[in-house]
Amino acid sequence: MSERLFTVGKIVNTHGIRGELKIVSQTDFPENRFKKGSTLVIYHPDRGDTVTITVEGARQHKGMYIVKFAGYNNINDVEKFKGMLLKVREQDLSELDEGEYYYHQIIGCRVITDEGEPLGTVSEILSPGANDVWIVERAEGKPVLLPVIDDVILNIDIENRQITVHLMEGLLD
Repeated sequence: MSERLFTVGKIVNTHGIRGELKIVSQTDFPENRFKKGSTLVIYHPDRGDTVTITVEGARQHKGMYIVKFAGYNNINDVEKFKGMLLKVREQDLSELDEGEYYYHQIIGCRVITDEGEPLGTVSEILSPGANDVWIVERAEGKPVLLPVIDDVILNIDIENRQITVHLMEGLLD
């Protein structure tokens, strides 16, 4: 499979006997991803197998989503999906507002300072609370943790895969 897929959830268990599954959401748009009629791809992380499915229904329950797929009406039909990932095709990604980006657009971008010095490459994004934190791997030294705030992130150029930042005092310590 050569098309790009993006993870939107993980199937953690079955729910009841009527073919429902417990899903841990890994998307900012669960109301879109798990709505009736949505097309998702079930992906086996070890084998790379995929199954395209359609959402028949979903509801929130104890911090998770209980999702039912069309054509899967029995616990025996869905038990094999436990531990697999739910993904969405690139063409099914939602349009974002200006100044908003998907993680896959940020990870891998080169980071330079406002003085033109190369800093490293964004390797991971953390969401600890009030704002995201980008981890920038450096050629030498410890990674830099950049808070995603206007005072630090000056420009994001997705087309050229480059981010310009202002290093506030203490960020390199």
